[in-house]
Amino acid sequence: MTNKKQILISASVCNLFYLIIYLITVNSSLAKTIPNPVHDTPIDAEQIMLNSNSFTAQERSSFSVAAVTEQTERGLTIIHFNTDKKVEYRTFDTHSSEEAAAEVLEILVQMLKNKAVFAILAHDSAAKSLIGQTGSLAKLGFLQLSTLKSRQAYIMHNLKGSIYEAIDDVSLSETIEVPINIEDDEIYFPKIQYEFEPNNNRYIAHAGGEVNDIKSTNSLQALNENYKKGFRLFELDIIETSDGKLVAAHDWKMWARFTDYAGTLPPSLAEFKKHKIYGDYETLNLDGINTWFAAHPDATLVTDKVNDPIAFAEAFVDKSRLIMELFSLMAVEKASQNGIHTIISQEPLMAIKGDKLNYLAVNNVKYVAVSRRIIASQTKLLLQLREQGIKVYVYNVNFDTGKDEKYVQENEIGLVYGMYADKWVFDQALETPSK
Repeated sequence: MTNKKQILISASVCNLFYLIIYLITVNSSLAKTIPNPVHDTPIDAEQIMLNSNSFTAQERSSFSVAAVTEQTERGLTIIHFNTDKKVEYRTFDTHSSEEAAAEVLEILVQMLKNKAVFAILAHDSAAKSLIGQTGSLAKLGFLQLSTLKSRQAYIMHNLKGSIYEAIDDVSLSETIEVPINIEDDEIYFPKIQYEFEPNNNRYIAHAGGEVNDIKSTNSLQALNENYKKGFRLFELDIIETSDGKLVAAHDWKMWARFTDYAGTLPPSLAEFKKHKIYGDYETLNLDGINTWFAAHPDATLVTDKVNDPIAFAEAFVDKSRLIMELFSLMAVEKASQNGIHTIISQEPLMAIKGDKLNYLAVNNVKYVAVSRRIIASQTKLLLQLREQGIKVYVYNVNFDTGKDEKYVQENEIGLVYGMYADKWVFDQALETPSK
């Protein structure tokens, strides 16, 4: 009996052994024949992030694609994909311009006909001038855009093959994967090159210019270093101490951070003079500013922040080498009446009612300062200023990814006259006769 049991046990163990071998063989075979999971989109596919903010949100709208972020202006921005990594775009002020609204419709008709891949986002207020296009937009399939109200956020794209739209009263944000098979050579927004003559007065050293990779110091060393590099126009931010004295500093919170100052803001002039920026860079009061410009007779001061043209011009060493950025129409008119060179800032410029060019001519304004972020939506105005011989300088250089001095030099100078620059990168540009 015992022998029979042993024989049965041995047979069972043997069968179990062969079963295990069989299962291992089958599993190995299956592992070779079952394909890897299929992904609709590659893991490293490009994405586009669309951020639409209405007027109510009080935030910038933007889109990000291929590691570049673009800020947009008021109206509708159309983004066309040439490939998954290359886009072109343009902003249309569909709030205030019926001409821009008609152009948007024309472009959308062309894009749909050509089966283009594109996206749209609204910023601030984008609907006012679309009223005359609502029926046509609805027929094209833009049902929500055709009913867009003033001060609403809006996003559209056809990245998945059909029109997708979204509306919100405040903000919208979407991230969408971009198809990798886009190949579209059509250019809807051609880049226009404007000829210009090289000149170092196209470049204003922002806050004195960068020194040792540090921006916005408004310091003596910044003036000295950037004068050597080639700048001849120097912007300084002019603010008041607690005892009413004028000094160069961007603002008191930044100055306190730069100097590790922990006292009451604003400081007195005596306290201001005790502190160096990062322990190395000398600050400038009005006496120091006057001394430096007296020693550099080919340099011109461009002021920021201060809005009292008469008082400052009387205190500065040489009114003929002074250009004051002013922030109200009243200040502009006072400067005009007293022979003070003015660079009108963006806000009062846009607030001029009626003929802006006539106002500037009457008040002898020869310079304008605007954000480079409005170039796309204000090209017509910039061309008019250019034709009038008014020199437009753009600020917000280095504020957006990839939009540095070199980018502005290669893409925007010509339409605008010059820029507020942190660093000098213009030696090669000055060697080139024209563009």
